[in-house]
Amino acid sequence: MTNTVLRIDASARGTDSVSRQLADEVVSRLNPATVVSRDLAETVPQIDTRWLEANGTPEAERTPDQRARLALSDALIEELRAADTLVIALPIYNFGVPSGFKAWFDQIARAGIAFRYTEEGPEGLMKGKRAIITVASGGTEVDGPIDFATPWLRHVLGFIGITDIQVVRSDRQMVDAEASKARAADDLAHLAA
Repeated sequence: MTNTVLRIDASARGTDSVSRQLADEVVSRLNPATVVSRDLAETVPQIDTRWLEANGTPEAERTPDQRARLALSDALIEELRAADTLVIALPIYNFGVPSGFKAWFDQIARAGIAFRYTEEGPEGLMKGKRAIITVASGGTEVDGPIDFATPWLRHVLGFIGITDIQVVRSDRQMVDAEASKARAADDLAHLAA
């Protein structure tokens, strides 16, 4: 059962976005008690030197400026922690993820918080969550040889401990719009409850 969805939108297309429309459908089918929305088409800052310095400073020793520098990152991590399901509306831009989505991931992928290093390698600390990715593309086939977005997203979600991942795809829209709609309908029909 889904109680809290963290919905992440990354498309710059607004209401015309197919990935957003598919996410609307997924959220409707999940019927969660709570939906927290994060629109990454709006600015999420890139990490920079001051951010890295703040993150590398032990929490008890951080200056007020360093705490302020990490405030958005802390808020994004809390949104992720509170959710049991992520619904990620992701367009493929130039074979990869939009820069806003990459900036979001950089903000939340903090050692000791979202993952940790062990003798056996990295261990994700955001376990027990589910992710449903609604992917849209004009010409790129999801999981095809030029899709660097979907495999990357599966990898980074797994890195932070989220391994229950489903994909709803409306890919290659500019190649065959009807087939793209049919793939999306089929994926939605097979979406696990």
